[in-house]
Amino acid sequence: MKTSDFDYNLPQEFIAQSPAEPRHSSRLLVLRRDRPELEHTTFWNISDYLQKGDLLVINQTRVIPARIVGKKETGGKAELLLLRRVDEVTWESIVGGKRVLVGRRILFENGPTATVVEDLNGPRRLVRFDQPVEKYLEERGQMPLPPYIHEKLENSERYQTVYSKVPGSAAAPTAGLHFTPELMTHLNALGVEFANVTLHVGLDTFAPVNEEDPEEHHIHTEWCEVSPEAAEKINRFHTEGGRIIAVGTTSVRTLETAARHAGAGQIVGAFSEATDLFILPGYQFRVVDAIITNFHLPRSTLLMLVSAFAGRERMLNAYLAAMEAGYRFYSFGDAMLIL
Repeated sequence: MKTSDFDYNLPQEFIAQSPAEPRHSSRLLVLRRDRPELEHTTFWNISDYLQKGDLLVINQTRVIPARIVGKKETGGKAELLLLRRVDEVTWESIVGGKRVLVGRRILFENGPTATVVEDLNGPRRLVRFDQPVEKYLEERGQMPLPPYIHEKLENSERYQTVYSKVPGSAAAPTAGLHFTPELMTHLNALGVEFANVTLHVGLDTFAPVNEEDPEEHHIHTEWCEVSPEAAEKINRFHTEGGRIIAVGTTSVRTLETAARHAGAGQIVGAFSEATDLFILPGYQFRVVDAIITNFHLPRSTLLMLVSAFAGRERMLNAYLAAMEAGYRFYSFGDAMLIL
């Protein structure tokens, strides 16, 4: 297995620059692992493929407006993208600007002062603020859209799922962006239920794997949690014969990490910790029966994950078919249902 096995060419025009309106009007490609044909529909019609007793596991994380612009004491511009809170005033960050070195102070207008306390290699720095920064983020922070989205997002809520509750992500769990309250009510009426888990998405989720052998790649860790209530519901639905359907690769990673904590007679156990689970072809899934997902970047850990679930060749052939049919790719793009 080589990283190049997960490469494909995607012309720029296929990268969605704005979300579908309404959310559930995006297209849906359905791949059944037990048959060769692909099906094409819209996301609202996902109900045609679900049934009473299915459990959709959704990631309730909320993206924080984590990009803030300030100035160095010397007057030069400096930008911070806050990735992960270490303690009340310390954040792992990506810095923009020249010579943002350890000891450098960054001043924010009518706001906090940050000091770089550690170089984490490349553009990453550990920064310490002189006060908690959450309120300033809500007032002045900008949404950290992925680098391949170049159009301005007029409504920042369109980069949040409608069920987002727990702030902490640097990027949205994008498979969930297709759901609307109307669709969720419609699914509930059919006997399809939801369970909430949390995984705070890091920007490393977009990073390509550069190592020739993907098994040598150092997977990013992300904090995630399955509550006792969610674990009980997931185990109960599984015992009663329902399908456990992960909404997004973040939910897949959370559920399969929860399998490590399962007790006797369970498929998942409650937990709250960072996960380093790296799912590559050959991985044996213990919890997930189906996946709702978007179309992922070449050479990414996310493409490797869905390839582990459906097969590498089948995924790449499905991506080619999606391009031929004019599907939109990446965060604001269309969706896949893998059964």
